[in-house]
Amino acid sequence: MSLMAAGVVLAAVGLDHFVGEPPDRLHPVAWFGRLVGPLDRQWRTPRLVGSVAAVGLPLLAAGVVALAVWFAGNIAPLAGGVVAAVVLFSAISLRLLCTTAGDVLDRTDTDIAGAREALLALAGRDAADLSAGHVRSAAVESAAENLSDGFVAPLAGFGVASVVAGRWLTPFATLAVATAAAAWIKAVNTMDSMVGYPSKPVGWASARLDDLVMWLPARLTAFAISAAALSPDPLLTGRRWARAPTSPNAGWPMATLSAALGVTLEKPDHYTLNPVASLPTTTEGHRGVALVRRAGWLTTLTTAVIVGV
Repeated sequence: MSLMAAGVVLAAVGLDHFVGEPPDRLHPVAWFGRLVGPLDRQWRTPRLVGSVAAVGLPLLAAGVVALAVWFAGNIAPLAGGVVAAVVLFSAISLRLLCTTAGDVLDRTDTDIAGAREALLALAGRDAADLSAGHVRSAAVESAAENLSDGFVAPLAGFGVASVVAGRWLTPFATLAVATAAAAWIKAVNTMDSMVGYPSKPVGWASARLDDLVMWLPARLTAFAISAAALSPDPLLTGRRWARAPTSPNAGWPMATLSAALGVTLEKPDHYTLNPVASLPTTTEGHRGVALVRRAGWLTTLTTAVIVGV
């Protein structure tokens, strides 16, 4: 079963690499988003409603996934592995992240208006007045942060749950729990991205839970980026700026990538990482995306080895 778990990881990332994102009508994350959507309105007791939803909706998603994998595995072992791989595939995104970031970077040289518009798919910030350098910075920052939230975190959840549950549960129960853990983490992060803003009191609990859940993945991502750069220096240097953003987690992968590239990454009026350098050029931005992609593959192989042995 450990080999099947490793195969699930490799199959999921392989699907992401060769197939890409499924259409919204078939995407489990989009289905979950439609479940969360009605939460985003005025409530008499928004924090109470949001707290119940922040706990209940991700657990519901994880429970459905666990039952699906467990039942499929009891019908046929391969079927359980296929269901687990498809679920994990739907919870991760590396190809689309790198492709979108690369597209934004390319547009900054020839079509700054188009670059600002394309950036909206990556970063939730007002890009109307951003210079080309700041658009490139935002693309690189978002690539690093989303590597943590949308790729490393689900894989880390799958890996940790596989190791822990494998000591106590049957093989297919372990696979079901590990896949459910990845789905739970993706659900927590999805809720935060939809309602976890200071302007939305109903999202307070979702934001706090996401801060807690993403604490370890953010730091693992920083380590993976430094490993992809083949040097410990980006991690050691970047930690000086990791706390500049208000988020307790997002600064770690962004600061590490800033140090690895030797560039400034800046969100105007909010934070500046590596302030003694300059904003990234297009070439430096593409180097950053390449490091993000390499860090993703290093995370994949490490997770597969851990669950496989």
